[in-house]
Amino acid sequence: MLGMFHMWLNILLRITAFDYYNYLYRFDLSLYFCVLKKEVLMLRKFKPYMMPFAMTLGAMFYQFFTLLSALIPYLIFAMLFLTYCKLKLSDIRLSRMHFWLILIQVVGSLAAYLIISPFNTTLAQGIMICILAPTATSAPVITGMLKGNVESLTAYSLLSNLSVAVVAPVFFSLVGTNQSHPFIESFAGIIQPMSLLMLLPLASALLLRRVSPSFVRKVSLYSGVSFYLWSIALMIVTGITVGFVIQQSGSSYTTEILIALGALVICLSQFLIGRRIGKKYNDTVAGGQGLGQKNTILAIWMAQTYLNPIASIGPGAYVLWQNLVNSYQVWKKRKSL
Repeated sequence: MLGMFHMWLNILLRITAFDYYNYLYRFDLSLYFCVLKKEVLMLRKFKPYMMPFAMTLGAMFYQFFTLLSALIPYLIFAMLFLTYCKLKLSDIRLSRMHFWLILIQVVGSLAAYLIISPFNTTLAQGIMICILAPTATSAPVITGMLKGNVESLTAYSLLSNLSVAVVAPVFFSLVGTNQSHPFIESFAGIIQPMSLLMLLPLASALLLRRVSPSFVRKVSLYSGVSFYLWSIALMIVTGITVGFVIQQSGSSYTTEILIALGALVICLSQFLIGRRIGKKYNDTVAGGQGLGQKNTILAIWMAQTYLNPIASIGPGAYVLWQNLVNSYQVWKKRKSL
């Protein structure tokens, strides 16, 4: 009897000890999540200021960030891959509006170049790349905040990126830094890296969705990481642009100012035209964001790689202009709620 008592007492003490340590563990875990939650909230508060912070940091330490230029293609690939992991082909529905928008994006960019190039080739390249640039990977987020049709915007974003992957090598072969080479040679040299950069993320995401859907679901949970990758890429491309501008003579400053002002005109025009077209198809927000909100990181990289690097000031300034437009739209929408 006494032996049985000791046995039960020993079991009770062990259970009590387990509960005690389990309590401490839960307390520490809850404390950890509390701290983590505070850090996440701090990041969210800091998020609206990330764009000016990244650009300022890139400009201040341009010599350092210029050394990281080789990372840009990998960052773009990662951002596109994270975006496409959330993409469901069953949600893709193309409409007439999408074809009107892509027509403006492709034909409009070529027309702008042909009109401006007789007066200033660099300015023409800067304006062209602002129109040709595909829709931003973050555009669906802003569209959702504006209560727009996210599925429609996602469909156009895919169409826009695929079209640029095909058309851009042709344009850059004719008007870029490689135009002194034979067209076929220039085209082949440009389409290979561009197709790998823009088509491989989509192919990888679709293949993984077939082979390992659970992995794609896990990856899509971290799609918010693309914003911070974008911030890092923005620091690097800003550093490269600032470094190149500093190396230029004073005579090119007029062109640089004209490119920045031209980017403002193009930005406002694309948002307005996109909304006008979207309104006819009862898709105002998706039309405006699809044509107006650009993947500026990709545009800057394309300009710095295949065009006169000064032309990258166009999409560099476009970053600022489109964020001002988006901020105003979100503020206006929240005010009306």
